[in-house]
Amino acid sequence: METNERLGSKIRSSEVKVGVIGLGYVGLPLARAFAEQGIAVLGFDVDAAKVARLGRGESYIGHISADVIGRMRARGFEATTDFSRLDEPDVVIICVPTPLTDAREPDLSYVVDSARAIADRLRPGQLIVLESTTYPGTTREVLLPILSAAGPRPGVDFFLAFSPEREDPGNPDFSAPSIPKVVGGLDPASLDLAAALYGKIVVRVVPVSTLEVAEACKILENTYRAVNIALVNELKMLYDRMGVDVWEVIEAAKSKPFGFQAFYPGPGLGGHCIPIDPFYLT
Repeated sequence: METNERLGSKIRSSEVKVGVIGLGYVGLPLARAFAEQGIAVLGFDVDAAKVARLGRGESYIGHISADVIGRMRARGFEATTDFSRLDEPDVVIICVPTPLTDAREPDLSYVVDSARAIADRLRPGQLIVLESTTYPGTTREVLLPILSAAGPRPGVDFFLAFSPEREDPGNPDFSAPSIPKVVGGLDPASLDLAAALYGKIVVRVVPVSTLEVAEACKILENTYRAVNIALVNELKMLYDRMGVDVWEVIEAAKSKPFGFQAFYPGPGLGGHCIPIDPFYLT
């Protein structure tokens, strides 16, 4: 049996073991989604304090309670700082930060460090998925050379995909399982495996033709939000000077059934990703 067939069989039977690197506001909810479907999860983080808290059944994320952590642990979830265990999972998902440098350039150091740690322990048949927001081309041009440097063949010995995270922390209407998941693969086998994996935990998988399309998708989503949030904040100040109620204006504009989506004034651009992501295109 080919390596992709063996992994596919594990995914279909839920006997697959998933590793998640980065147990922050993206990685921990993702680990929760897999654990709730009875899939074994091994979480990796460099922050020993986080790992210790999870080991005690505590949470450090507001919308994930200690009870949820307790249920995850009861279903086999484990967190560790020991990256030498990266050969244990069948799938490794990278959910690490991708901030900007002082020069407003992408800082991929966390992604690169994760890829090198995986490469050191890479075994035949593993699927590697990047979820961290980044510019189109990162998975192919940065991760792939690191993972294949020692000789393993992509699409044969290991598989590679990108699926942008879509977490909206604090939003009670959406959680990881209820948000459609965009997935792009290096090759057809990688795409099929990643789509099958996420199909176990999300309402709908949206396969796309390339890694780059999946990477660009997240940049488009957050650039759209950044532009429109900034615009409505500017309009509020303008309308205030004109004596016009911006809230009433927005409510009136919402009545249009096409070509308009309501955005509301608020502090800053919101969140972590929205102010950062557009700069990945510069």
